[in-house]
Amino acid sequence: MFLPAGSIDETGQTVDARSQAYEVFRNVTTQRNYKQISTPVVEYANTFTNEIAGMKLQNMLKWFNREGEIEVLRPDWTTAIARALVNQHPSQLKWSYQGSVFRSDKDGIESRQAGIEIVHTPVFLGEGECLLTAIHYLKELNISSYLIELGHTAIFDELTFPLQLTSEEVDQLREAMHDKRRDVVYSIVINKGSKQIADELTSLVDAFGSFDIIEKYEDKWKNNRKLLEIIQHIKQLALLLKDSGVDEVSVDLGRVKNLPYYCGTMFRGYIKGNGATCFSGGRYDKLYEQFDESISAVGLAFDVDVLAENIDMNETNQKICIVASEETHAYAESMRQSYPNVIVDIRYNLPEVHQFDKVLEIKKENNDYKVVEK
Repeated sequence: MFLPAGSIDETGQTVDARSQAYEVFRNVTTQRNYKQISTPVVEYANTFTNEIAGMKLQNMLKWFNREGEIEVLRPDWTTAIARALVNQHPSQLKWSYQGSVFRSDKDGIESRQAGIEIVHTPVFLGEGECLLTAIHYLKELNISSYLIELGHTAIFDELTFPLQLTSEEVDQLREAMHDKRRDVVYSIVINKGSKQIADELTSLVDAFGSFDIIEKYEDKWKNNRKLLEIIQHIKQLALLLKDSGVDEVSVDLGRVKNLPYYCGTMFRGYIKGNGATCFSGGRYDKLYEQFDESISAVGLAFDVDVLAENIDMNETNQKICIVASEETHAYAESMRQSYPNVIVDIRYNLPEVHQFDKVLEIKKENNDYKVVEK
């Protein structure tokens, strides 16, 4: 049978690596006192498309239920968990999840994720714990060649506030900033009558790189209290990462949010070899406003598919084949106890070409079992 576009069958090492990534994630988050949470794969569309969550319905897998309401396959974990946590006791601060999200605007409609959400926690503690959990997890996966990037939504908001942009203009400007289109950024802002802000925003397009960018803008914004507080907060997080052994910390001061509910620090992790994004996240306090709550919230999600591609899955366990028969199958099964931590496969016939390290054959003679190595 054929599959819909974006769906794929997978076998072998790909599935094994993903399972290992999930298993290691559960171990790490358990050690760090996260509590697991799972939400339904089917939700009401409005949970994600309301003004605060701000996701686009056309990118979701959707249908009408019997009551005429639109239901969707879960397109986002953070929003779903925010809905669920409104009904949870606030004493639990740290939550973890594993599972898929479904979007039609991706190369594949299903993306596997593992993530964390931290609520009711001081700002720096929550953000620091997110980043340190990421470091811990990548270390346990033996992934060492990565870069962490920091940004902040309020830089864009603070600089554009005087322009009184329409919502459409804000979207256009954010898209131009995201795409690093200096000409478009300048054109939009200069048309609003501010050359100073146009120059400031276009310079931010290139304000990404190593620690010296932080120091440059710390001096540049020393007379702007809000921007100075933001850059010093980013600096504090960068120092935390460096003190925790992260060799490469980058900043992108021109980075803009890709979802409306982000409202502060944003972070991303990149695999250095191919530039793939292995995790992303940030602060999203405003998301809880749709539930009439005011809650400090921050989180990040790991792309398990990307992580699985970067896990070393070289098999080190010995592989043994026990050649048995219907009559000797039970005895062959009992032999497994003699080979702990070894891959054991029982077969009735051995192909001429195989990948076993050792082959044992069971023969029954005079009601006795004899094992012969072939």
